[in-house]
Amino acid sequence: MDTDVIVIGAGLAGLQCARRLQRNGHRVTVLEASDAVGGRVRTDVIDGFRCDRGFQVLNPAYPAVQDWIDVDALGLQEFGVGAVIHTSTSTTTLAHPLRHPEHALATLGSRHTPVSDLLAFARWIAPALRHSATGPRPAEDQTLRASFDAAGLTGRLRRDVLETFLAGVLADSSGESSANYVRLLVRCFALGAPGLPRGGMQALPEQMAQWLLEPVRLNTGARDLQHTADGVQVSTDAGTLRARAAVVAVGPQDLAALTEAPAVPTHGLTTWWFRSAELPQAGPFLMLDATRRGGGPAGPIWNTAVVSQAAPSYAPEGQHLIQATTLLDRPDGLAEEAEVRRDLERLYQRSTAGWELLTRHVVEHTLPVQPPPLRDASPQRVGERVLIAGDHRDHGSIQGALVSGDQAAQSVTRLLAG
Repeated sequence: MDTDVIVIGAGLAGLQCARRLQRNGHRVTVLEASDAVGGRVRTDVIDGFRCDRGFQVLNPAYPAVQDWIDVDALGLQEFGVGAVIHTSTSTTTLAHPLRHPEHALATLGSRHTPVSDLLAFARWIAPALRHSATGPRPAEDQTLRASFDAAGLTGRLRRDVLETFLAGVLADSSGESSANYVRLLVRCFALGAPGLPRGGMQALPEQMAQWLLEPVRLNTGARDLQHTADGVQVSTDAGTLRARAAVVAVGPQDLAALTEAPAVPTHGLTTWWFRSAELPQAGPFLMLDATRRGGGPAGPIWNTAVVSQAAPSYAPEGQHLIQATTLLDRPDGLAEEAEVRRDLERLYQRSTAGWELLTRHVVEHTLPVQPPPLRDASPQRVGERVLIAGDHRDHGSIQGALVSGDQAAQSVTRLLAG
């Protein structure tokens, strides 16, 4: 045998799986087809600007992050816990009154947060507050849209804030995601202050990879996976490897290439990154567009932020980095640059003629589709000695990816122990 376990894929699930297997005393070889670790968590550095592939944040309130990641070493730079709400007549900052007391009066007195909506939101989030992010989940589940209706959450807080914000988080504007899944995410947003590592989001998987005894084999994609009499055999362009077991931790769209498991449907988005010498908006808050009658954005952009206001390391000194996100489940998810610029001008109320487009990331497989009911998932076994790991096995988030990878490693350990 060349190793005990081969982990295919160096995304968050694969890396956590390898780390746990290593701690359990196994020799582990991690194969990664691309030129860096991280999977969907990657950062491009362009002229000193850090542009993550898809607008991502790290939430330190995730239990798996607290347990397994050295957040202090990442140098997390926090976003504000709130959002700027843009309408045709006003721009209002809504923020957590305890974390941002300077915005408390404006938040509690805003037309976007009527008391009836706040009470309905409390009813809606209550099931998640009774359980931890890794503990028991309520048996009843329904779509996000239906859950809002059932809680009586039908006013401006829903239309102007929640639906637009959550669509960007989920890369899904349909309202058909599992309500229990969304409650878990909102619970962690309420408990933590999401942010960005000094070195970009890719610093997270790079930290995890540094703790492995054997370096990840980059540019080494698995071409074929076969069962043998005493284990598995993986063919790559660099040769063939044999091991006692394997964990397939590739993206959900690539599962069918190595296993008999079908590809998992996903949601996608597009993120635009612009540089500007002038500051378009002060403050570390995400901006949401609530201009359209009945709620939602009037243009292609679902959220935008001056990322360098929250994370100064993302831009050279004296420069500013702005992101804008569109959703691929909408007809304008692949809007042209001119249309995106016009929308940014409307939102920030200033010209973007002097802004330079750094890059545009079309992330087709941002997150797995997560319909109700949300189930307590476990590693999927596809053969005597092959398991599948990934956030699609738990729920679509950094938390879900880490937990799935860890569970897969524990399952393999039990399998190898007989």
